[in-house]
Amino acid sequence: MTATTTLKLPEKLKTRIARLARETGRSAHSLMVEALEREVARKERMREFVREAVVSDAAIEEGAAVYRAEDVHPWLERLAKNRKAARPKPWRK
Repeated sequence: MTATTTLKLPEKLKTRIARLARETGRSAHSLMVEALEREVARKERMREFVREAVVSDAAIEEGAAVYRAEDVHPWLERLAKNRKAARPKPWRK
């Protein structure tokens, strides 16, 4: 189910949206819905990223393992190539 919402757009933005809609053969409505969906998803991902960072920081403060970047980067490259790779040794635990 959809709900109707009214937006008051600056004239220049409305003109840009209308021009892009004409050039792409899409409706202004579909462009705005897509843009809103993308931005809301981005904000949600950022909020989750920050939440995970805070949790990780707290875990480190409580003594969780810490790895050196120069050990982790080669390990990630091996994993990206679908190779089995042993985890690097913690720098601090």
